Amino acid sequence: MRPRVDEVRIKGLGVIDEAVLSLSSGFTVVTGETGAGKTMVVTGLGLLFGGRADPARVRPGADRATIEGTLVVEPGSRVAQQVEDVGGEIDDGELIIARTVSTEGRSRAWLGGRSVPVGTLTYLAEDLVAVHGQMDQQRLLQPGRQRAALDRYAGEELVKPLRAYTQAYKRHKEVGETLEELTTKARERAQEADHLRFGLEEIEKADPKPGEEVELKQEEERLAHADSLKNAAVVAHTALLGDPMASAQGAQDAVSLLGQARSAVEAVREYDTTLSGIGDRLAEAGYLVSDVATELAAYAESVEADPARLAAAQERRSLLTGLIRKYGEDTVAVLAWARDAAARVGELAGDDDRIAELTREHDELTVRLTELAAELTGIRTSAAERFGEAVTAELSALAMPHAKVVVVITPSGQFGPEGVDEVELRMMAHPGAPALPLNKGASGGELSRVMLAIEVVFAGADPVPTFVFDEVDAGVGGKAAVEIGRRLARLARTAQVIVVTHLPQVAAFADQHLVVEKASDGRVVRSGVTALDREGRTRELSRMLAGLEDSELGRAHAEELLSIAGADKATG
Repeated sequence: MRPRVDEVRIKGLGVIDEAVLSLSSGFTVVTGETGAGKTMVVTGLGLLFGGRADPARVRPGADRATIEGTLVVEPGSRVAQQVEDVGGEIDDGELIIARTVSTEGRSRAWLGGRSVPVGTLTYLAEDLVAVHGQMDQQRLLQPGRQRAALDRYAGEELVKPLRAYTQAYKRHKEVGETLEELTTKARERAQEADHLRFGLEEIEKADPKPGEEVELKQEEERLAHADSLKNAAVVAHTALLGDPMASAQGAQDAVSLLGQARSAVEAVREYDTTLSGIGDRLAEAGYLVSDVATELAAYAESVEADPARLAAAQERRSLLTGLIRKYGEDTVAVLAWARDAAARVGELAGDDDRIAELTREHDELTVRLTELAAELTGIRTSAAERFGEAVTAELSALAMPHAKVVVVITPSGQFGPEGVDEVELRMMAHPGAPALPLNKGASGGELSRVMLAIEVVFAGADPVPTFVFDEVDAGVGGKAAVEIGRRLARLARTAQVIVVTHLPQVAAFADQHLVVEKASDGRVVRSGVTALDREGRTRELSRMLAGLEDSELGRAHAEELLSIAGADKATG
């Protein structure tokens, strides 16, 4: 199911006070007397899909114009995904879009119940609608759109080579960007490598060991306080075991005192088992104190002041501190930095080889892209010729028998995502006239007919589901008007078509006929929109033909038009 506009509500826009347009999925025509506000319908649709806001369009006496549209959208479709991406919601397959324009020029937009920038509606409209009004921006006048449209017209023949080109272009771009980064940042990479090598040399020369700084700190503390440590050990030893140079009489060392205590307990231990246990513990304490005293004596003998070793330890520790300050919080971290730096130096050293390899790949991709681009150009050139002939044939039936549309393909001079071709639609107003861009080679009315011819030719290839035409029949009548109606009906077989017209020959081909009516209320003119049945269509076509709704001749002619159009659509 293709998305389509189901309903449009317009309030406070131009001469329209409030109107509701319920639209069919086929060909809808909008008619009405001059000044009734037909063009405001197209203006409203344009605003709904991101068109430029003009505060002068706000109805006099209103503070703002409001346009609200209901679209039928298939869940999971590209449009539905775009709505979900901006936080909007689709309720039971219906999408609500709204736009307001204030008299001060402020404009706001809503998509699926979510306030969004107006540009979001413009972006969404690319997949929803093509508005062709004499003063509106023309979708197919955009060069990128013209190339995309031509590619769709070219069909399956272009699909495979374009896919191959796109893949090659993507890789070509990636390789080019990598090469540019590698070559333009060569100095920075060389500086980085030099810095890393310096650090590695510094660390390698120092040859730190994990945890070495902790051991050095302990050694430095011991050497710096050697005399104090030795004196403390001697004093402690003397306290425990006594001074061997002193007389034994009156000794007060710990071992002697423990011996006296043990002897006193041993003399009476047989009288009480509790005291016996204490005696054993005193014996153990004596042995323990003797062992400690022996260790203190050995420690005192081992501690020697060594100024040379102290200086060496301090120097080594200072060296490690410098490394830690530069490369990590301790020697373990410094060694980890060295491992990472060595790996990075290896990467940087391999850049030259990588540059050579990438340069070779880039050159091969350039050759490949050149070949694929030439193939794309050939296919597009052939499609452009067929397309130009088809549009020119359509224009001949649309009262522009001398006009000719051509597709000009020129090389851009550089590879792009879609090739090297710049595509532009041009028109020659008559034989011998220069081929000018569409917006310069055709007047407003002619441009609408050119766009109609293009859309008819593109109908099977262009994915846009809704087309809106304003005054596509300007300056034509008679047989040419019938042909316009016939082609609009043909376009409506594959898309929703909404047309504002003043020609009954065009209106007769519509599947749905809406009339914009105005009613005078003092000095205020209010316009509304009414859907017509068969009888109403006859009366409206009669008015358009003869200026009189009840003219018998006009009604007969109107009935004839409706019959002819109906038969044409039935057999078409």
